[in-house]
Amino acid sequence: MTAKPERPDDGPEVENGAESTPEPEVAERPAEEAAEEAPDPEALLAEFKAKADDNWERYLRAAAELENVRKRAARDVENAHKFALERFGKDLLAVKDSLEMGLAAENTDETSLREGSESTLKLLAGTLERFGIVEIDPAGEPFDPEFHEAMTMQPSADAEPGSVLTVIQKGYSLNGRLLRPAMVVVAAEA
Repeated sequence: MTAKPERPDDGPEVENGAESTPEPEVAERPAEEAAEEAPDPEALLAEFKAKADDNWERYLRAAAELENVRKRAARDVENAHKFALERFGKDLLAVKDSLEMGLAAENTDETSLREGSESTLKLLAGTLERFGIVEIDPAGEPFDPEFHEAMTMQPSADAEPGSVLTVIQKGYSLNGRLLRPAMVVVAAEA
């Protein structure tokens, strides 16, 4: 039989089919030495209390920070609701100013009043478009109940049945969502 070199991780040596196990060293130490190495229960208790106090302080700080974040988010949402229309309001003030100047003008004839009203209407239409408000004017188009509100039906030989014959009041949508349906007269068969 050839001898193998010994390695610490080879496990117990086997001789003639029987294992030999090393004897434990701990069992041979006297009880006094074991008692000296055991940690003091009061020191352990003090260490665990300090750790618990530290964790409690960290918890309180995290809870306070979470509450501050909640309050800040609520304040931001409230401000967003309050001032969401601020830019829109500022742009509408130009329309109001234009109307007031037209009313304050003295010695104006009908033509200049009409021109002023048209320019004010263009100013208002431009402001609405900048904010995504689009006019719905469905004259001659097929009736669409999602965007049109039929006020009545009128027989017509000129218009195709089911199409919009007359627009009583224009509708408006905001970024694709209906604000107000167009009030229309729908053509019926003659």
